[in-house]
Amino acid sequence: MMKECSINVVRIGESTWAVLEPHDGQFDFTDIDKVIDAMGKAGIKVIVGTPTYAIPAWMAKAHPDILATTLYGKNQYGGRQNMDIANKWFRFYAERVVRKLIAHVKDNPAVIGYQADNETKHYNVASDTVQAMFVQYLKNKFKTVENINNAFGLNYWSNSITSWEDFPPMSGNINASLGAEFSKFQRKLVTDYLAWQASIINEYRRPDQFVTQNFDLEWRGYSFGIQPDVDHFAAAKAFDIAGIDIYHPTEDELTGIEISFGGDVARSMKRNNYLVMETQAQSINNSFSQQLPYPGQLRLQAYSHLASGANMVSYWPWHSIHNSYETYWKGILSHDMEPNPTYYEVQKIANEWKQAGGHLVNLKKKNKVAFLVSNESLTALNWFPFSRQLNYNDIVRQLYDALYNMNVSCDFVNTSSDNIEDYSLLIVPPLYAVADSVLMRLNEYVKRGGHILYAFKSGVSNENNQVRSSRMPGLLREACGFYYQQFTNAEKLQLKDTFNIPAGENYVTDCEEFLVPETAKVLAWYDHEYWNKYAAITENNFGKGVVTYFGAVLSKAVMRQLLIRVIKGAGLWGTDQQINFPIIVKHGINQYAKTIHYYFNYSDKPQTFIYPYHPCINLLTKQTISTGQRVTLEPWGLVVLEEDE
Repeated sequence: MMKECSINVVRIGESTWAVLEPHDGQFDFTDIDKVIDAMGKAGIKVIVGTPTYAIPAWMAKAHPDILATTLYGKNQYGGRQNMDIANKWFRFYAERVVRKLIAHVKDNPAVIGYQADNETKHYNVASDTVQAMFVQYLKNKFKTVENINNAFGLNYWSNSITSWEDFPPMSGNINASLGAEFSKFQRKLVTDYLAWQASIINEYRRPDQFVTQNFDLEWRGYSFGIQPDVDHFAAAKAFDIAGIDIYHPTEDELTGIEISFGGDVARSMKRNNYLVMETQAQSINNSFSQQLPYPGQLRLQAYSHLASGANMVSYWPWHSIHNSYETYWKGILSHDMEPNPTYYEVQKIANEWKQAGGHLVNLKKKNKVAFLVSNESLTALNWFPFSRQLNYNDIVRQLYDALYNMNVSCDFVNTSSDNIEDYSLLIVPPLYAVADSVLMRLNEYVKRGGHILYAFKSGVSNENNQVRSSRMPGLLREACGFYYQQFTNAEKLQLKDTFNIPAGENYVTDCEEFLVPETAKVLAWYDHEYWNKYAAITENNFGKGVVTYFGAVLSKAVMRQLLIRVIKGAGLWGTDQQINFPIIVKHGINQYAKTIHYYFNYSDKPQTFIYPYHPCINLLTKQTISTGQRVTLEPWGLVVLEEDE
C-alpha cells in the first residue's frame, strides 16, 4: 500500500525502547530489522529515531530517580518525557541503547538518516542533580554569591545567599531573576543533551547519512508559538538539518499560518532547508474534537510546506493505532487500514512530486524582514505578565499573522544571531529582558539605515531581569524619540488620529504605556479624559533609519495599518502586497536557479489574481502563464509556477 501510495521515506524507532530492550541489557531488534528490510525491498528509505524519550517500566523500577523531580513534584511512570535528562542512570541507559541501535542499523543501505530523541524539552526538571549542576553553572558565571545577590536583587525578602552551600532549592523560588536564569539553564540542558546524543550517533553514521531532530513549538492544541523550553537556534547547531513537527487547525479554520510560521522558524534555525518530521494526515487530538481535512486541503498543506523551504513532508502516523493514548490521532489510514480519501490524496501529492520534485526541492529564500525573538523575554514576561489573557507568543503571532495575511515573508533571528544586519526591517516583539550590548547593536543597526518595529515592554530590564533605573525605554530612548514613566492595564482605550480607522476598531488593550514624545512623531494618541496627553504609537528618524514603537496591545485593524506604514517606510511594499489572504504567495529559487512562485487559495471559494512576474510554466499542468494573465485558483487550490527566464 505504501508503494502504491508512492511513499518514499518512513520514520521509525522513536518511543520503542521497551520493545528494543525488554529487559536490562537484553536487546531485540527483530521488529526494527523487519521494517527496514521490508522498506528496503520496496525501495522506501528509512529515518531511524532513537527511542530515548519514553523509558521502559523496568528502568523506572530499578532507578526511580530517573523519573524527574520537577518544580511541581515527582513524576510517575506511565507517560512519555517524564525522565530527568541529566540523571546519570538515564544517560547510561540512553547511551547504551543509542549505541546498540545505531551500530545495528548503520550499514543498511535503506537507512538514510537519524532522528535524535523526539520533541525534546527539559520537562521542568529540578532534581538534586540538576540543582547541583545549576549551582555550579552559577559559580562559573557569577564567581561569587555577592555578585548573584546584586545581579538578582536577592536581598529582597531576605533571599540573599551568603555561601554556595546554602543555595536554596529552586522549587520554592519567588525571585524572577533567579527563576529566569534557571529557565535559561534548563534550556541549556536540552541543548547539551541533544548535542551529546547527536555526537554518539555521529560516531557510527555513514558519511551519506544525516542527523536531525524534530523540534516542536508552543502547544495550544496545535502548534502555535516560540517553544518556551528550548533555544532552537542553539540546539539546532548539533544537527545537519533542522526538523520540525507542525500541527494546525483544519476544515474551515485552515489558514496555513501555522505551516508558514513553523516552517519559517525551522528554516531560520540553520538558515537552510528543513524536514517536516510530523504533520497531520487526518484528525488530531481527542476523539471528541476531530477535524477531518476537506478534499484538497491535504494537498494544499503539503505544497505550503515546500513553499517555506521544506525538503520532506512526513505524516504521523501511517495508520491509526488501535490502543493507548493517541488512538484518535488519526493517520493516513484509519483503523480499518484500508485505502480511503486521505490515502488517495497523499497518493496524488506523491505522484505529482515524482514528476516535479526536482523543481521543488532545495528552495532557497531571501527575505528582507526578520522577527527578533527572545526566549529570555518570553520567560521574563511569564514572571511579570502584561495581561490577564495574553503572553509573549500572543504578540508574536499577532504580528506574524498580520504580515502573513499581507504576503510579507519573514525569517527569524534571536539576540545571538550574527545576521541581524542582513535585514531591512526587524519586527521585535516585547524585548523585555536584554543586555545593554544588544540594545546598542540595535541602535547602531538603525543608525546605519535599518528599520525596527518595537512592541511595548522593550528595553525594560537587563539580561538579569533587573529593571533599568532610567526613564523607559532605557537605552532605546534616543532611538525611539520618547520616554515614559508610567503605564496602566486598562481593558480597552480608544485612540485618535490613527490611520482613519473606524472608532469601533480604533483601540488598544491590556498594557498601555504613556509615551511622552521628544523627537518622535506621534502616530496615535490615547483618546481618554485623563490620558489624552500621552502617545500610544510613535515613529522616529534616527540616523539613516527609522524606529516605530507601539506602547500597547493593538487591535487587528490598528496593527494592520501600522504594519502597512512600516513596510512601506522600509521600501518593502511590492507586488505581493496587492494580494491579500485568502490568496497566499510564496517565492524562492530552486536548484536549477529558476524562480518559483506558489499561489495558494486558503478558502472554499474560487479566487483570481493577475500574475505579475516573468512568463512561466505551471509545473503541475505544464501550461504557460503570461505576464498580466488572470489566473483562477479552485477552492483550497494552488498553482506552482516556474519562470522561463
